[in-house]
Formats: sequence, C-alpha cells, structure tokens
Amino acid sequence: MPYGRIPEVDVAAVPSDGLLLDVREDDEWAAGHAEGAVHVPMSAFVARFGEVAELAADRKVYVVCRVGGRSAQVTQYLLGQGIDAVNVDGGMLAWAAAGRPLVTDGREPAQVV
Repeated sequence: MPYGRIPEVDVAAVPSDGLLLDVREDDEWAAGHAEGAVHVPMSAFVARFGEVAELAADRKVYVVCRVGGRSAQVTQYLLGQGIDAVNVDGGMLAWAAAGRPLVTDGREPAQVV
C-alpha cells in the first residue's frame, strides 16, 4: 500500500455481519445509522480505543462516517495500531443511496444528516 493511501471498500461490499464502526457524532447517529453498527464518535475515539480494539480482534473493521473523511482518518489510525481496517467509500450518504437499511433509536424516519 503506497504511503498515504487508505484502503477503501464500496458500500455494497460491506458484509451484513461485518464489524461496521460508525465514527459520526451523536446527533448524526441518532438521525439514522446502519443496524448492528458500533458507534464510537471520532471525538471520543482515542479514549474508547481499547473498546474498539477488543471488538476488532481477528476481524476486519469497516469504518464509516457521513462522506468518508473522518472515517479515513480513523482507518489510518487503526491500521497504524495493527488493526485490519478499511474505509467505507462515500460514507453513510453512499450507504443510503445504495439502498442499504437505516434505523434510528426513536420514532423518526431514519436519514443521514
């Protein structure tokens, strides 16, 4: 992998049982997220790294944000820590556009904000 290149995967290639790590902030997560995703906001990521590392043991981590910028940074960090991670190209906007399901924790219709 050339220096500075982050591995990316198309949303269609993210397995339904894959470890999807959503690094968006709380308000973005609340508006709509992928069912089964793990939510660790980028702003709290370093403090919660141990939790992520434990979940990621022997698994590929699919990192997602709104469009792919924040998740690329987190993917780079995870790779630097020896964790098999890949950035989800296009983020949650691409996820929704591809027709992948979104859920909320409340009653409002799920959406990407």
